[in-house]
Amino acid sequence: MKRGELDDLAAFAAVARERSFTRAAAGLRLSTSALSYAIKQLEARLGVRLLERNSRSVRPTEAGEQLLSTLAPALAEIGAALEDLGRARHIVSGTVRLTATRHAYESVIRPVLTGFCTDYPEATVEVIIDYGLRDIIAERFDAGIRIGEKVEQDMIGVPVGPELRMVVVAAPSYLARHPSPETPRDLMQHRCINYRMMSSGGIYAWEFEKDGRALEIKVNGPLAFNEPELMRDAALDGLGIAYIFEAQARPYIASGQLVHLLQDWTPAFPGYYLYYPSRKQVPPVLGAFIAAIRKSPSYFTAEPNR
Repeated sequence: MKRGELDDLAAFAAVARERSFTRAAAGLRLSTSALSYAIKQLEARLGVRLLERNSRSVRPTEAGEQLLSTLAPALAEIGAALEDLGRARHIVSGTVRLTATRHAYESVIRPVLTGFCTDYPEATVEVIIDYGLRDIIAERFDAGIRIGEKVEQDMIGVPVGPELRMVVVAAPSYLARHPSPETPRDLMQHRCINYRMMSSGGIYAWEFEKDGRALEIKVNGPLAFNEPELMRDAALDGLGIAYIFEAQARPYIASGQLVHLLQDWTPAFPGYYLYYPSRKQVPPVLGAFIAAIRKSPSYFTAEPNR
């Protein structure tokens, strides 16, 4: 086999698998034009058309399907052999692709990035910020990070942080114009800052609990955001009452810029979990990243969620 032919075959397999030059190029870290040129050169050398292309889609021809049926397992074996070699040399390489919310990134991922990148210079971390529950298998993620109660039961879940708590906050300037709420139902008479859930498109109902009694309150107000930081900023500007993570509000409560309301109605709940499909065949780079999180001060020991 001539130099470069294996790369071209791997490129063909990526396009055939993704059914898209754009997605395959992103995964291979190539430009779309470079990937298209490589496929054309491969087809010219083989003397057969491997892919059917139109403006909307890409799919393998009959010859392409035949080649792919032999090529895919061979490439998988080569990849496994390279991973084994890397483990034998104690080298972690490759990309770990993660989906996380912005708050999960700031709380869990960002604190370990400096140490991880220093310890494993041949590894790459790719983070996609998203708020819906992604199908990590179909969308080719290695793992996701979400609040524990949202992790599907068929996933392996590893706790990667302490319990979390929501807080109800408002600026002194707002409370100077409106009486402080005494119960969650009093919020119905206030101007509240809503959270728009990107996954469903709906408005999030604020959740409360006290003495075993749970409440969900759908509040009203002049503003809605899909980022908690913007909700906090609107509260700081005196525009209404916000319901956000305690960590996002803590320094402003300490400085007096925000007032903590309804404190006994918002107990702690399970924090973030890193989840992935199976313990079998965990990529070494993902295993190393999980180990890095476990070394972080924010990690605490608990049994995995099954």
